[in-house]
This record gives sequence, C-alpha cells and structure tokens, in this order.
Amino acid sequence: MRYLTPGSFDEAFSLLASQDLAIIAGGTDFFPSRQRHELCTDMMDVTRIDGIAGVTFDQKRWKIGAATRWTDVARANLPPAFRGLQAAAREVGSLQIQNSGTVAGNLCNASPAADGVPPLLTLDASVEIGSVRGVQELSLQDFVTGVRRTALADDEMVTAIYLPDPPKGSVGHFEKLGARRYLVISITMTSAVINLDQDGRINHARVAVGACSAVAQRLPELEQELIGQQIEDVRVSPDHLNSLSPIDDVRGSAGYRLEAAAEQCARAIKEAGQFHG
Repeated sequence: MRYLTPGSFDEAFSLLASQDLAIIAGGTDFFPSRQRHELCTDMMDVTRIDGIAGVTFDQKRWKIGAATRWTDVARANLPPAFRGLQAAAREVGSLQIQNSGTVAGNLCNASPAADGVPPLLTLDASVEIGSVRGVQELSLQDFVTGVRRTALADDEMVTAIYLPDPPKGSVGHFEKLGARRYLVISITMTSAVINLDQDGRINHARVAVGACSAVAQRLPELEQELIGQQIEDVRVSPDHLNSLSPIDDVRGSAGYRLEAAAEQCARAIKEAGQFHG
C-alpha cells in the first residue's frame, strides 16, 4: 500500500493516469467502507493540492474547492440563498465528520441520502472534473448517475464545484428528517431557494428532494407552479412528487416518505419566503 500526496493538480492528474488509486480527502466515507477488509489499496490524498480548498467568488459565480470541509462551508460568509447549503453542512454526520469530510467527497460518495446534494441542486451547481486530458464541467444532475455511481472516469477527479450567483434577495432553506439529531441517514430531506417580487409573489423557485429516489432530484413542475404564488398560499401534496421513487425500508415506507417529503417541501418554501420578508 502506498499513500501519495500530490502538491498540484498536474501531479495528481499524472498519478491518476498512470496507476489505479483511491482518492481520499477527509476519508470519512472511504475508511468505514473498508469494514473488516484489509487496507491494501494505493491511496492519493488530495488535501495538499494548492488551491483545492476554500470558498471564493469570481466571474459572477461561486467556487467551492473540492477539498473544502463542511465546517468551512457552514462558517463562510455567503448570501442568504446559501442558507440551505449551510444548514445541510451542519447536519452532515457529526461535528467531527463535518471537520474532516469534504463537499466533493459527499458528491463522489453518491449516496441517495447525501445531505449536500439537494441544496447544491437548488443552487444550480456544476462539477468541475480534471484529468491529463483536460478540464470539463458537468451539471450536478448529470454528475451523480445512480446509487454510488458518478460520471467520473478512473483517471479523473473532482477539482471544484461552481454555483452561479443566485438572484439578489433569494433565500435558501433545508429540512432533514431522521431518527435522531446526528450520525443518521436521512429518511427524507428537502432544500429550497425562493425569491419574491415587490408584491410578495414568488418569482424564483428551486426545490429538490433527497433520499426518495436513487439520485436526489429537482422538482421542475412544482417550481413552475410556485411562480406567481404568495407564500401563504403554497400547498404541496404527494402528487407534486410523482417523479420520485422512494423505497420501503426499516427507516420508513415509500408512502411515508412521500408524505413527509411533501410536508418538508412546503416547510422549506415557506421558511425561505418568510425569511425573505
């Protein structure tokens, strides 16, 4: 087993192109997944790469470095539209995991219940991918392709997450349902970003639900229906969630998940709208 620590993206890309490596940053998903198996995989720790961590704003969009910790996201000075993302950052695992786990790691883990995905979807996130062949960007919806599956090739790594500057005045919110406060897999979770016009009517809406399908999803039909509504008139029913496909498991039935997610959507939308006022 080798433990490699490149100091630049070019060095990391070259290593990935020439050998089979497991990419780690915080390691909060990688090491538990080994369970009792022997740790015999060559690893590349990306946390020493110059410029891979931090939250910055440039060219009318926000950049979250791939190795940015969830604690750093929670503490960053961000617009109100990011309140949902920051709330999710405070719900990831436990305080210790938030101090080690990274934003890109949460995405690459590709769990249906990954807390970071719904709020990033509502912020129209895109994922920057790099390799010796160059750099490309994919929408987050296209990046996560299934349960524990992403669009990454073996010689590629996530280098950053980009978010367009949200509409001025828009506000985000995040709701999570679990059996306890910390260290819990979500039963359902919902994020929303809402903006109101001068008359108090919704003129921008993004709503996403996680843990109710193989991949967290935006709800474009609900978003379109919200446009022009007053916050107090918003109603969300399970019929608005027909695109989802929740499962029955020990944490809840599919029907329960749909009912809970509909209630969460309504709460997230109203909380964001009320904070806006």
